[in-house]
Amino acid sequence: MQNVVSLLPHAKKDSKVESKQSKGSALNELVELRSCSSCLFFECRKQKDLYLWMVKSPAGPSVKFLVNAVHTMEELKLTGNHLKGSRPLLTFSSNFDQQPHWKLLKEMITQIFATPKDHRKAKPFHDHVFVFSIVDDHIWFRNYQISVPHNEIDKVDKGGLDKMTLVEVGPRYCLNPIKIFGGSFGGPTLYENPFYVSPNQVMLSPVALDYGTYVPNIFVKEIKGLPLPSSRNGYIMFFLVFLWLKQI
Repeated sequence: MQNVVSLLPHAKKDSKVESKQSKGSALNELVELRSCSSCLFFECRKQKDLYLWMVKSPAGPSVKFLVNAVHTMEELKLTGNHLKGSRPLLTFSSNFDQQPHWKLLKEMITQIFATPKDHRKAKPFHDHVFVFSIVDDHIWFRNYQISVPHNEIDKVDKGGLDKMTLVEVGPRYCLNPIKIFGGSFGGPTLYENPFYVSPNQVMLSPVALDYGTYVPNIFVKEIKGLPLPSSRNGYIMFFLVFLWLKQI
């Protein structure tokens, strides 16, 4: 969370919210008191599962994500670097324009992560890029420094991009969309991810308890009657072959 806040000079960090029952109303009040129009709320459950609420307050919409594959700047120790407070360029993969819910998420991300031009804490130039890509129905985030040579020999002419390079800075994380709601922290469900599997389902799957991996419950009854290999890797190969035979 600290890494995300450091990348957004227009962000205003606030205290924790303890009450689950009044979470939505309390956060909407905080957003209003801070004179903001958007909110990023990180919610940790069972000290291991991290969720992110991306909200337009007070009327909505709002999106709930499961955050996976988090790697902080301190952990990665990449060579990229950019000035704190500078404005980012935002780039999106082409599949953000293919379906309505991805178009909505693209617009929300743009409004929240793009630093306003005349913000008092923002530097008046761009020296890094936020990259949002959709892979396997997950949104992957990367942050790159725009590296430009400054010596006279390699000096870049105005409008020339051939000598510019991108150097990753960090952090990295993956957002798995769960639901999109019409209101702020709730309301009518506009979209629900049919491929989402909660961490609880993964842990409580009968086969997962034995083999340390997740199998959809729809196949568990059929697999239970078959002899299973002893190793985890052997089991995964068995499961893939089983699915292939089911399709035939």
